[in-house]
Amino acid sequence: MRYVVLVHSHPKPWGHPTIDLTPEGRARPAAERAESAAAFDAFLADLSARGELVAAEALADPATSTVLRWSDRGVLATEGPYAEADEHLAGFFLVDVATRARAEEVARGFAGPGDAVELRPAYDWDA
Repeated sequence: MRYVVLVHSHPKPWGHPTIDLTPEGRARPAAERAESAAAFDAFLADLSARGELVAAEALADPATSTVLRWSDRGVLATEGPYAEADEHLAGFFLVDVATRARAEEVARGFAGPGDAVELRPAYDWDA
């Protein structure tokens, strides 16, 4: 079963890793942030070794995005970001796991200070 783990964040300035740029992340001691970074690297290595990590990508600053919307007059393009909000999509991870419970376990590993994580099943075209 394929799931997308969407990481929403609001670092200022925009950048990665978000833990170093969110107020919640910066409030944590440097040693704790370094320990979290090492644990996250090990977590990603484990997902890769299990064959569960399909793809991942960090996204650039939402201010650099272009939003394309369909209308009766044609497709209209506007500069981003998509929404006026504190949190924006920071990146995603596509995982392929055996069960929803495993997907939820994996998604917990992506939750960090100042971030919100959304777990969503990938669309099953064969269903």
